[in-house]
Amino acid sequence: MTTLMTVLGIVVFAVGLLFSIAWHELGHLSTAKLFGVRVPQYMVGFGPTIFSRKKGETEYGIKWIPFGGYIRMIGMFPPGDDGRIAARSTSPFRGMIEDAREAAFEELQPGDEKRLFYTRKPWKRVIVMFAGPFMNLILAVAIFMGVLMGFGINTQTTTVSSVSDCVISQNENRDICRKGDEPSPAKAAGLRPADRIVAFDGVPIEEWSVLQDRIRDTTGTATITVERNGEQVALTADLVENRLVKYDDSGRVIKGEYVTAGFLGFSPATGVVQQSFGQSVERMGGMVASGAQALIDLPSKVPALWDATFGDGVREADSPMGVVGAARVGGEVFNLDIPPQQQVATMLFLVAGFNLSLFLFNMLPLLPLDGGHIAGALWESLRRHAAKVFRRPDPGPFDVAKLMPVAYVVAGVFICFTLLVLVADLVNPVRIS
Repeated sequence: MTTLMTVLGIVVFAVGLLFSIAWHELGHLSTAKLFGVRVPQYMVGFGPTIFSRKKGETEYGIKWIPFGGYIRMIGMFPPGDDGRIAARSTSPFRGMIEDAREAAFEELQPGDEKRLFYTRKPWKRVIVMFAGPFMNLILAVAIFMGVLMGFGINTQTTTVSSVSDCVISQNENRDICRKGDEPSPAKAAGLRPADRIVAFDGVPIEEWSVLQDRIRDTTGTATITVERNGEQVALTADLVENRLVKYDDSGRVIKGEYVTAGFLGFSPATGVVQQSFGQSVERMGGMVASGAQALIDLPSKVPALWDATFGDGVREADSPMGVVGAARVGGEVFNLDIPPQQQVATMLFLVAGFNLSLFLFNMLPLLPLDGGHIAGALWESLRRHAAKVFRRPDPGPFDVAKLMPVAYVVAGVFICFTLLVLVADLVNPVRIS
């Protein structure tokens, strides 16, 4: 049964992956056709074609390797010095290996002169290139919001799980009381496991994060109102200062950093809690910010990833993970000892996170990514507007093809990183169980 559920999880993730890729390319396809650009191909996957069908002027198909996709647009580059025009793929994988203008010139057909991508106004080209990542963002937001508001998430609550016997600084790395340690304020006040804290100093409390902040900001006497056996009980606690772990703005522990703050002395219970629309929007914003920060921090994580792959380093939970690693996690999800609806919610979160990563990564202003083409179109617009202002000749379209050496370097770095992550996912994978 375990093997079957693992395979099922991998298959479900693979289907979600393929849908996400197809959804991304649909954004490019629909906007390109909207602006009259001819699109000969729309493909999900790479390698040999499994299935394809031509409808109108576009061939739609699925290929064997489900690690990407592309649409082929005519006239991605402006004419070269010889007057030729090349078609170009929107895929970062295919884009770096496709032939230059000469090879793609063969795809031009009579009448394509007015349907070339590079002849569209810069703002139209920005929309076409942005539409793909934007589709991933839409899908990520829709899934995240649906899971948060529909299923809920496993989060810390204001219910007491356990009460500390004494005051121990968290930087001491111990959980056993010693002779001379003073009793915790929670124990002295009579706080019990299963009590649900409903108010702090008379102010109603519903969220653990709010309660945690109130506790940390308080030293001295405070009134703790709890719900116990269906009745509300007011307890008086004398909070003390203690050395506690430090959290970042998203609520994650900052390793090795501590702060002096108010201390009550209990552990919160966890539970699946449905989020309101406002809470979901706030959490979604935090996820986007965390994803952007993770992308910025990516280069700094490479040494630890290398050590975890080829050395004896530990693979951290926030280590970079590729498609293979995500598929393995998907296989683990359906083996977790949690209710089926939470397994589904976790899988949806995994697919949503993949889409959010696709959006953020593709928005980097580097070729051959979508963000690189967007940057080229914006630069062209800026040059042309500057020429008008200073009454200079129109500089014409910006030749993105001239940046291909940069694109090859970026693609080479990305391939090396992808291979490193692939090996790490195979020999020392991230696990959630």
